Amino acid sequence: MKRRTDHVLTRPRRGPSAGGNRLWVWLMVPGTLWMSAFLVASLVLVAALALGTTDPLGNPQFGLNFENITALAEPAYRAVLLRSLGYALLTCVICLAVAYPVAYAIALHGGRFKNLLIAAIVVPFFANYLVRMYGWSVVLSDDGPLLKALRAVGIADSDTKILQSGVGVIAGLVYGFIVFMIIPLYAALERMDVSLIEAGRDLYGGPLRTFFFVTLPATRQGAAAGCVLVFLPAMGDFVSAQLMGGPDQIMIGNLIQDKFFQGQNWPLGSALTMLMMAVLFLGMVGYLRRARKDEAEATR
Repeated sequence: MKRRTDHVLTRPRRGPSAGGNRLWVWLMVPGTLWMSAFLVASLVLVAALALGTTDPLGNPQFGLNFENITALAEPAYRAVLLRSLGYALLTCVICLAVAYPVAYAIALHGGRFKNLLIAAIVVPFFANYLVRMYGWSVVLSDDGPLLKALRAVGIADSDTKILQSGVGVIAGLVYGFIVFMIIPLYAALERMDVSLIEAGRDLYGGPLRTFFFVTLPATRQGAAAGCVLVFLPAMGDFVSAQLMGGPDQIMIGNLIQDKFFQGQNWPLGSALTMLMMAVLFLGMVGYLRRARKDEAEATR
C-alpha cells in the first residue's frame, strides 16, 4: 500500500496534449496571417522604397540608391531625430512623475471607487486624439485659461507663451499619452502586497524612504512597461509639434509627413521612417531584455 502511494505521489505530471497544441496553433493562424500580410509586408515595402528614387514628376520608383540613407546623417535630420528622442524621453519622465501618485492613490486608497476612478481617466482617452489636441491647444493658447490664471497671480507676464515652444509640445505629449503610464502602474500597484509597505515603514521609517526602497522596486516592471508605452507613440507623434510647436520644434513624425504629402519625396520619407523604426526597435529590445532579466531574478 505504501509503495502504491509513493508511486502516485511521484508520478510526473502530464504535459499538454497534442490536440491542445494543435488548437493553439490554429488559433494563432488568423493573427499571424494578418500581421504578415499587413504589417510585415508594409514594412518590407517601406524598406524597399527607402532605396528608391523619384522621377521628374515626383513619383516614387524602386531601385538601389543609397543616397536617402546617407542623407540621414545630415545635421538637419540628426537634430530633428535627437529632438524627437529628447522630447519622448522627457515625456516619459514627466508622465512617470505625474502618474505614480495618481496610480498609487487609486490602487491603495481608492476603495470601492477604484473602477470609477480608472474609468474617469480612461474614457476621455477614447475621444479622437486630434480633437483632444485641439482642445489642449486652446487651453494653452496666449488667451487661454491657463495663462490668464498665471498672469492673475503674477507667475506669468504678457510676453509668456506656452504654444510655439518646446514646453507646449511636451505638454501636448504628456496630455496625450499619460494614460499609457497610469494603467500599467495601477496594475502593478494593485498586485503588490500591501504588507510590504507596512513592513517597509517599520524598517525605513518615513513614507518617502519606503516608496524608494519598497514600492518603487516592487512596481518597476509596471513603470518600465508604462515608459515603453509612452515612448513609442511619443517618438513618432507629429500632431503635438504641429499644433503646439513652431518651426524649431518639429519632430521626426513631422518630417515624415512632409516628405510623403508635401515634398513628394517618398523614398526619403521611407528612409526617415526606417530610422525611426530602428530607434523604436532598440527601445523595445532593451525593455524585453530587462523584463526577461527581472523575471529570471523573481523565479530564483
